Amino acid sequence: MTDSRTFILLAGMTALFLVVGQALGGHNGMMLALLMAVALNFFAYWNSDKMVLRMHNAYEVGPEQAPEYYAIVQELARRAGLPMPRVYIMDDSSPNAFATGRDPEHAAVAATTGLLRILNREELAGVMAHELAHVQNRDILISTITATFAGAITTLANMAQWAAIFGMGRSNDGEGNNGGGLGGVLMMLLAPIAAMLIQMAVSRSREFGADQRGAQICGNPLWLASALDKLDSGSQRLPMRSAHEHPASSHLFIVNPLSGSSLAGLFSTHPPMEERIHLLQQMARRA
Repeated sequence: MTDSRTFILLAGMTALFLVVGQALGGHNGMMLALLMAVALNFFAYWNSDKMVLRMHNAYEVGPEQAPEYYAIVQELARRAGLPMPRVYIMDDSSPNAFATGRDPEHAAVAATTGLLRILNREELAGVMAHELAHVQNRDILISTITATFAGAITTLANMAQWAAIFGMGRSNDGEGNNGGGLGGVLMMLLAPIAAMLIQMAVSRSREFGADQRGAQICGNPLWLASALDKLDSGSQRLPMRSAHEHPASSHLFIVNPLSGSSLAGLFSTHPPMEERIHLLQQMARRA
């Protein structure tokens, strides 16, 4: 199931590249976009996790640098039957976390200093269990590749904007994009929206599944529910700097890192927090 979802995602992102390339430069532009898409497919599979970690200035830590954090991840990985992931910290006061990697054998989890500061041990276990659930459910490859492609599509859309401004809508073979400028403007508007729609489709369903499995891994749904309440409040007060610089990766995080932005509600990549907390509370009552 995960392999087919990854294939569909890569095919969809490649199609978007071709559309933008056609708008930018006709047949030649489409062929250039195809070459870029092939190269990006290869790069995204092998290196997208490293790229995302660099985007957010995450640095790896061990038991010496972060003993409690590392020990919690180690214990939860053992409970879930997963290999020990690499453990990272991001220097940011906004409380948040994400997981990345192409498979459980090459996974990493990252938490901000803000998260480590405001959560108690049980709440931290709930959050890390949620991230390990993404690893176990094999969401992380799809999510990380989406972040890489969405960022690249936005870059192509910006190129379309410049092509529209300078009248570069026609290629040497005489093919165009319905008047050059109009096609460029349409791509400037539609390509980022299309990328965001793909992010939303990937993200919303996977968050509920990771909440449920994470609650099972840590052993108490209320630990995660309490953490989500704190993280939601904290992220709204302190939007994450690196997420605003790289919004295409916002769907990776456990809570929306763009909550302080006026556009966050329009293109929300996360389910409503009240619904997530309510479902976890229901799990606790049934236990």
